[in-house]
Amino acid sequence: MEASIIQIGNSKGLRLSKTILEKYQIKDKVELILEKDEIILRPIDSPRKNWEEKFREMAENEDDQLLMNDVFDDENFDEWN
Repeated sequence: MEASIIQIGNSKGLRLSKTILEKYQIKDKVELILEKDEIILRPIDSPRKNWEEKFREMAENEDDQLLMNDVFDDENFDEWN
């Protein structure tokens, strides 16, 4: 398949047809992979990719502390009964 490079402001871009976007479930972003003499576009399908690893790193670095208490000193639970 041949595609044209088009002018987009001061940059240039590649226009993908609606059919391609739907077939490969491309929403807002793609991963751009540069290998040897190839450029590979891969849809980004998991916005939370690597979160588990990052949370683990935060815990190891003790950087996973709450920013605010989950219970406030002046909180009254009587009204919830």
